[in-house]
Amino acid sequence: MADIFDEVEEDLRAERARRLLSRYGGVLIGLAVLVILGVAGLQGWRWWEARESAAAAERYLAAAHAAEVPAGGEAANRVAALKSAAERFAAVAAEAPGGYRTLARLRAAALEAEVGERDAALATWDQASRDTASDPLYRDLATLMWALHALDSGDPAAIEARLAPLADGPWRASAEEIRALAALKRGETEAARQRLTALAGDSQAPQGVRERATRLLAGLGG
Repeated sequence: MADIFDEVEEDLRAERARRLLSRYGGVLIGLAVLVILGVAGLQGWRWWEARESAAAAERYLAAAHAAEVPAGGEAANRVAALKSAAERFAAVAAEAPGGYRTLARLRAAALEAEVGERDAALATWDQASRDTASDPLYRDLATLMWALHALDSGDPAAIEARLAPLADGPWRASAEEIRALAALKRGETEAARQRLTALAGDSQAPQGVRERATRLLAGLGG
């Protein structure tokens, strides 16, 4: 008897399965197709991303090679070569994915500053610092470089305010150093002295930052 009941139950399950397949078969097939397309799309995206990254690496290295201008030779030729290299980095940044885009902008800005195009360099650093798709470490570095080169003619209060978010990050010591310089430019000697004193005694700060802070303090009379 048990065998008969088992056969009947199995037949019922088979019948329910046929009914479900008849009713929802189209939906299940559609879902299966979507899953296949999704997997294929993901693989295709990864392939495209890898190809774009490899192409960006080649363009970046070519621009880096162009930036290796010999120190000798006529100044005008050197400046022209560095400007050309900066343009190549800018072109890489315009098309490259995240990481190479940020690196290319940082290199372009550094070259623009080197040839005296300070406004262009500041604009490039500012652009890199506001690119939310880039790594925060490099965005903060771009902010730091922007602030350092903006000291000559920028608003010291605005520079200090923009550096404030870096106070707890990996660029903390360098940001505090620039904030001290901005305070000096505003004529707030005591505020600058306090920051420099803290930096000079900060064992976690890079040695170069500590040494510069000590020299500046000596110039301020301790």
